Amino acid sequence: MMTFAELRMQLTPKQSNALFDVPLLYAMLCLIGIGFVMVTSASMPVAERLYNNPYGIAMRHGVFLGLGFFLFWFSTSVPMDWWKKCNPYLLFFGLFLLCLVLVVGREVNGSKRWIPIGPIGFQVAEAAKLYFFSYIAGYLVRKREEVQENLKGFAKPIAVFAVYALLILKQPDLGTVVVMFVTTVGLLFLAGAKLWQFFMLILTGIGLIVVLIVFEPYRWRRVTGFLDPWDDPFGAGYQLVQSLMAYSQGGWFGQGLGNSVQKLQYLPEAHNDFIFAVIAEELGFVGVTSILLLLGVLVFRALLIGQKALKHGKEYEGYFALAIGIWFAFQTMVNIGASAGILPTKGLTLPFVSYGGSSFLIMVIAAGVLQRIDFETKLSSRQATARNGRR
Repeated sequence: MMTFAELRMQLTPKQSNALFDVPLLYAMLCLIGIGFVMVTSASMPVAERLYNNPYGIAMRHGVFLGLGFFLFWFSTSVPMDWWKKCNPYLLFFGLFLLCLVLVVGREVNGSKRWIPIGPIGFQVAEAAKLYFFSYIAGYLVRKREEVQENLKGFAKPIAVFAVYALLILKQPDLGTVVVMFVTTVGLLFLAGAKLWQFFMLILTGIGLIVVLIVFEPYRWRRVTGFLDPWDDPFGAGYQLVQSLMAYSQGGWFGQGLGNSVQKLQYLPEAHNDFIFAVIAEELGFVGVTSILLLLGVLVFRALLIGQKALKHGKEYEGYFALAIGIWFAFQTMVNIGASAGILPTKGLTLPFVSYGGSSFLIMVIAAGVLQRIDFETKLSSRQATARNGRR
């Protein structure tokens, strides 16, 4: 399989640029740039307190950006055949990491999700998500007829998901489990699973999530705080109340970059889980709408890449791209919905915008995989056209 560099040498600049999904690339770069500016703005009060340097968190984020661009380039250079052959091994590697973090992981705020690597911690559930989606894509290629025809084929990936979910809930991290569940359900539906199986899975999943919430006090407090945050504005509803206050002060054009009041130690996780509230306060409705449009382009292009790959007979690549698109879309919806009071508070980052090294690096790799899928789909199309022309 040719690399980008080898193929570019054989094509004109116009043809070469066509091998990249330019809207996807621009949307990602714009989100990364906006994210860096907003992380810097939102994190200054916290960084001053933690590091005695208002740019402490921004500098750490900058390091992740540099590493992220390298990983993006590297992931665009890895042939999809490698992902296809290695997806069972990646699945077991993900299981190993999820077991390892429970033994040697660093505990933060009651959660043991990070494996310490020098001065930083790597959140293994983020990598596990990507490995699991790669496995599901491979499984659907191998067992598509079985998934469509009988319950056994449908149940196997659910059993694998259950093992992953159990280990992730031990950390605990319900948000990641929900993202993986929704993505799995979406892929099975697109692969042609029967409707009764589809609805049975959804109802079972919703029932289990309700049980997990009801029997875990801190999750139940989040739900009650979400339903009526003003009933306990300094307790269970504190984060949401402060977030809604940030939204209310944004107006059309916001208070101006750097002028957020809520980020001044009022809104917890202002540079991470609730960065969209700070964006709403500082950039207003116009800024919020612009970022939503960029995220919409990102998701739309991911789904379009998956659809094109399936049309050209690249089933593994197509399902993998669709999984990434669903993942980005749902995580965006949960992050923004939680900060706006539409959904219960959940610790999920906003793709390419929030501070969060592990999440950012894995999403950059996923974006690189999308570019690689698009590259190989276009390359196979060109080769097929050239063969037909010679005939």
